[in-house]
Amino acid sequence: MSESSPGQHRFRVNWFLVGIVASAVVASMLPARGYMVPVVDDAVTVLVFLLFFLYGARLKPSETLAGIRHWRLHLTILVFTFVVFPIIGIALRLLVPWALSNMLYLGLLWVCLVPSTVQSSINFTSIAHGNVPGAIVSATISNLLGTFLSPLLAFALVSSSSGVTITPSSILDVLLQILLPFILGQLSRPLTSRFVTEHKKPLKFVDNGVILVVVYSAFSSGMRERIWSMTSIGQLGLTIGICLVLLALMLWLTWTVPGRLGFNRADRIAIQFCGTKKSLATGLPMAAVLFAGQPIGLIVLPLMIFHMTQLIACGVISSRYARQWEVSEASTTR
Repeated sequence: MSESSPGQHRFRVNWFLVGIVASAVVASMLPARGYMVPVVDDAVTVLVFLLFFLYGARLKPSETLAGIRHWRLHLTILVFTFVVFPIIGIALRLLVPWALSNMLYLGLLWVCLVPSTVQSSINFTSIAHGNVPGAIVSATISNLLGTFLSPLLAFALVSSSSGVTITPSSILDVLLQILLPFILGQLSRPLTSRFVTEHKKPLKFVDNGVILVVVYSAFSSGMRERIWSMTSIGQLGLTIGICLVLLALMLWLTWTVPGRLGFNRADRIAIQFCGTKKSLATGLPMAAVLFAGQPIGLIVLPLMIFHMTQLIACGVISSRYARQWEVSEASTTR
């Protein structure tokens, strides 16, 4: 991966985040109505299928198998992602109903259930001079397992914790719209791997475009359902505050605990960036399928907030780690 100076990463405009905010604003001002509703819904279904097909086509099974040998690293990251985060999500139930509505709590719980990001986890690990191969394998495994575990965890926890029922048919929809295209993508690799490798940059626009359409669809649905009348400015402010505290807590845990377990600096960096990330690219389309019929815009709002704050915070942290590494390297070469 190419290296850039920390300053370049700090001041670079993240147009994807700008696009997410713009999609939400446009949907709030010009939501899909009338005949456009089924058009947008069908487009989301097709695009989500395409997104997970591409995920399957890109993933090299050989890379995953080669990196599994560092099992302590991967297990630690998976425990943070699928055990520690969900436990915190369950504990947040104490804030309902006196501080949070059921839907906002459901959104926060969903934040705690989705898998790690892949690209940004690896990018930040690379910038900070961490264990990049370990980050690649761990983030990939997290996303792969998340395809199974996130819906199962939601099925087990959401009904009892938020009063929203996830039916077996919702799980079937996830399997058909997410797992099936992923498997088809894996099976297509003999035919498609060269194409997806040679067209990484154009296909990245496809990835981001799908997310922007899903954001527009979710907030359009929310405007039709008058989601802003379901909550208050105080609750939204509290949700932002909870996301910030949750991120700070997990950043501290994923740095401190691995240090106590004897991991070196490079591994601790990979654990911190992979263990704290939550994937908007996976979590948002999955929520659109899993929580169909619910106020999706309100449910995914905490995930969008968490995603934006994690990118900003991890950008600052990775730049600091990079400076520390440069100072250390300079001192050892004298």
